[in-house]
Amino acid sequence: MRTKSYALLMIFMLSTFSIVAQTVDFGMSKSAFKPGESGEILGTLRIPSDRKQSVNPADPAYFYIEAEHPDLIIGEFTLPTPKKVVSDTEWVYYPEVTLTLPFTVKPQARPGKKTIHVYMNYNLCYDSGMCDPPESKEADLTFEILALAAEAKEEVEDSVAMPMGADAVNSGADSEPELEQPKIDTADLPETKEAPLEAAPWQEVMKYLLFAFLGGLILNITPCVLPILPIRIMAIINQAQKDRTKVFKHVMFYAIGVLISFAIMAVIFIGIQAAGRSAGWGTQNQNPYFSIALMSIVFVFALSLLGVFEITAPGMNTANKATRKGGYSGSFFGGIFAFLMAISCTGPFLGAALPFAMRMPPFLIMIFFLMIGLGFASPFILIGLFPKALKIIPKPGNWMVIFKELMGFVLLYLVYTMLKTILALTNGLYLLNVLWFLLLLGFAIWLYGRFVRFEYSRLIQWIFTILPLALIVAAAWTYLPITEEHEQSVVVSPVGDEMVQFPHAPEGWYIFSPELVDRLLTDGKPVFVDLGAEWCKNCKSNERTVLFTDDIMQAFRDHGVVLLKGDFTRNDPVILKWITDHDRLGVPFNALYIPEREPIIFPELLSKNMIRDALAGIPDSGDRQ
Repeated sequence: MRTKSYALLMIFMLSTFSIVAQTVDFGMSKSAFKPGESGEILGTLRIPSDRKQSVNPADPAYFYIEAEHPDLIIGEFTLPTPKKVVSDTEWVYYPEVTLTLPFTVKPQARPGKKTIHVYMNYNLCYDSGMCDPPESKEADLTFEILALAAEAKEEVEDSVAMPMGADAVNSGADSEPELEQPKIDTADLPETKEAPLEAAPWQEVMKYLLFAFLGGLILNITPCVLPILPIRIMAIINQAQKDRTKVFKHVMFYAIGVLISFAIMAVIFIGIQAAGRSAGWGTQNQNPYFSIALMSIVFVFALSLLGVFEITAPGMNTANKATRKGGYSGSFFGGIFAFLMAISCTGPFLGAALPFAMRMPPFLIMIFFLMIGLGFASPFILIGLFPKALKIIPKPGNWMVIFKELMGFVLLYLVYTMLKTILALTNGLYLLNVLWFLLLLGFAIWLYGRFVRFEYSRLIQWIFTILPLALIVAAAWTYLPITEEHEQSVVVSPVGDEMVQFPHAPEGWYIFSPELVDRLLTDGKPVFVDLGAEWCKNCKSNERTVLFTDDIMQAFRDHGVVLLKGDFTRNDPVILKWITDHDRLGVPFNALYIPEREPIIFPELLSKNMIRDALAGIPDSGDRQ
């Protein structure tokens, strides 16, 4: 037995030594490039003598190199010539192989020192056919983008606008090429770059799934969700006082409602991905009809909490008694309602992970969204697993009725905030239509609550179930269609690099445009960009508590920072492209750009210390000249 243990220990030590013996070195074809010039990222794998790298050339799932940088157009990775061809499905490399990844510097790339993160994945095997677990190596490479004179810049931009040939790559360049540059058809590059990450390493997948779970957990304390959580907890308490054995079932039905809702959202994004469209997270809030539908649901729940009606079904006395005893459907729909309230706050907490998820295969996208839902439902699942934790909450009493009614007014406040969003998307005339619709919706709900009761006949109950529904449909048909006269003028990104004061913001904030950012950085001025929307609660919080405060505004002025603000209340393809180019999918988006340095991208929730620390890194005006 001891001999067998020693043998296993020796095998482990030898395998560990062989893994350590393999090395990966990264580099670039040269250290400096001009805008429009091409180059290669190089990764050399040195393989131990007892191993080999076997690859299926049609599907190099475990052997590739990749990188991404906002100033580079990354080309398509292709396998190098193998050392040995075993069959059409097996190429073999040993004892050393260099992978190359072609790229082209964007014509509009800003000059300066740059850093790019590169990644290689490999999977070494023995001659016996056994393989080690997939390995990966990462590194940061530095390179420089050279500045061009005005005339040369125009020539490079003209040359890159056409299909690139041997002459076009070096057009206007006076430096001697160090390596022969690959010829890249730029028309095909975006599709290659945005292809789903079929072979994403499991370590990276697990990291982002953890982010998804934590993001879902955090959603419970956001302004979108927190007001309704006590309502569900109170319902669970009420059920627990009657029969604690049903607590677990209630939270499971709540969790199922949450998971089904997030699964439907995943299906929508999978469909968008399959259609080849770009999805910006949070853009559902740019649709007035979405805001009206969500607001109507919140309004109806508020009326329910205020005692205007209770949800019952005509002639279903037996079913109603069963619901009062179990209430599982209430827990299930409570999970769906919590999801509807949460989606407006989902993007900010998951912005860093969503771009990665959207390039995954469909089944991993589904798992990603289910992990968000699992994190969102986890506090209730814990209550179901440990129902004794409910003892720390006061016993039910009259305070619960008062608390329920107060929560009704909280939901009415949410209705008010959603009306502000609708006003930002349309105009005052349409807002009057929406208010009329809410009045009729409230009247229809009152009719339902007043007459669909068990003391009335079944016929009366059916009449006052159908009549309110007909009234709601007629009101929506009459007042909710949006016409041209309802269109709201919104702040649009100006064409060119003109500086225009942003409306409804303190003096000194100007309307954002990419051309203006480039011009200001070329002039040596630091720039702070704030991209938000009227429907974005975190955007408003950042502005009210940080960005628009007197001390932070003075700090911006002291460091000579130019302030730019973009409005993403309605769809703006210019702003959406800027956000996605920085690997984000939604607002709020905040970044500080310092000439000849990498931009500082801030998290979605800002603090004054974050801004002060970032501003401290700006050199004084003498150093920038």
